[in-house]
Amino acid sequence: QAQGGGWSMEHGAFESQGEVEAWLGQAAEMAGRDLLSEDMAKFLDQHDHIIRRDDFCYPTCDPDHGSSELCTYMCGNSLGLQPAKTKQYVNEELDRWAKLGVRGHFEGEGRHWAKIDDLLQSPMACVVGAKDQEIAVMNGLTANIHLMFVPFYRPTQERYKVIMEAHAFPSDRYIVESQVRFHGFDPHDAMVLVSPRQGEQTLRISDILDVIQREGPQACLVFFPGVQYYTGQLFDMKAITAKGHEQGCVVGFDLAHAVGNVELHLHDWEVDFACWCTYKYLNAGPGSIAGTFVHEKHGSDSTLPRFAGWWGHDDSTRFDMTKPFKAEVGARGFQLSNPPILQCVSLIASLEIFSKCGMKALRSKSEIMTGYLLMLFKRRLAGHVTSITPENPQERGCQLSIIFDKPVKMMFAALSSYGVVCDMREPDVIRLAPCPLYNTFHEVYLHDLDSILHPNCPINQVYRVVDMLVKLNAMTQDELAALMSK
Repeated sequence: QAQGGGWSMEHGAFESQGEVEAWLGQAAEMAGRDLLSEDMAKFLDQHDHIIRRDDFCYPTCDPDHGSSELCTYMCGNSLGLQPAKTKQYVNEELDRWAKLGVRGHFEGEGRHWAKIDDLLQSPMACVVGAKDQEIAVMNGLTANIHLMFVPFYRPTQERYKVIMEAHAFPSDRYIVESQVRFHGFDPHDAMVLVSPRQGEQTLRISDILDVIQREGPQACLVFFPGVQYYTGQLFDMKAITAKGHEQGCVVGFDLAHAVGNVELHLHDWEVDFACWCTYKYLNAGPGSIAGTFVHEKHGSDSTLPRFAGWWGHDDSTRFDMTKPFKAEVGARGFQLSNPPILQCVSLIASLEIFSKCGMKALRSKSEIMTGYLLMLFKRRLAGHVTSITPENPQERGCQLSIIFDKPVKMMFAALSSYGVVCDMREPDVIRLAPCPLYNTFHEVYLHDLDSILHPNCPINQVYRVVDMLVKLNAMTQDELAALMSK
């Protein structure tokens, strides 16, 4: 898009992969470059004003052997990169602890530990489209979902079912099964599992809404992911929430693969609750502290049952050790224990970067970058790859889930041999997630993409030898004799 004599990545809403490719084609024509050329990738990088690569520590291909060559990191869907300021912030708190001891909670310069929540609440609210009081940073993702089931899964003999997707991340499945059993119901009856149609990989929103309409009178909770971990499908959370409420259900979401990835408007959509981790697209570090959203319509409802802890007590009298429990207004009233400071400052380091960019700008670049990667796969490896991620940019985030026409382990090894950090999910999917905060278009171009299918690719040759040895080892003597006689 021309802008003041220059060019920017701003664009309207893309409704199809074709629209993304048309936009890229127009950009290539304006730049006078071949759309599929490496020069085009460099052109896009020259006009990328969103990337914050210098704000991150970027891994090398082989750090154990002193390699200085940077890898192509496209695994933010599993673990985001470390912000450059994380080590500084962690060391600052270690220094405070060393110098102040327990006084670090209230005294000295810097972050007072007793008020660390105040530094997290507002920037996190901006990322998920919430009011400050609707946010609490606490615990881990699975623990938080269990805690949210206390006030929001309250089954009766008439309404006891949970509507969820059939292929949810295993932890979500375990949560729901155990909660249903805890309340005395049979999971086979109480769990309504929504599956894709036969021969399809992703769910149609119309099918999800039809199930909620049909099962709603017996359901008390609709619980979905924001983005499906395996396929990368982005669900229409606004429509799901509205349909669930229409049927009298509470609606909650696991946003592990959505937060920091796509635009969220949890307050405006009137989502009842949501939970997420912070170590994927939010880059807070492995196993870092998680986040929770509770809509303001529930935040001051003292009748809601909850498992209480001292950090959820009214902040103004928390350290008075008063009785009985008086919940802090909003989501922070569901907190249990004082938060781990080192994890909190790791998250602060990342949220500062998000505050510089804003989710709207990040999402704008992400739609182009992921569409660019898909286009390259489709055109440069035509006939050899299939994406099971929806082609409509409004139905996906950063992630692409790719199936090759060759063994997945061989293709994963080939990509890895060229310095691409991605991940593999059984039975046959490779997930790649270009992150707009730190990935360049030149990286996404994947210079060696055309080589990974070539018979002379070294890793493919090794794989074929190993595969042959495995097959030979499994043969009977008669089968070996027959083979040798040919």
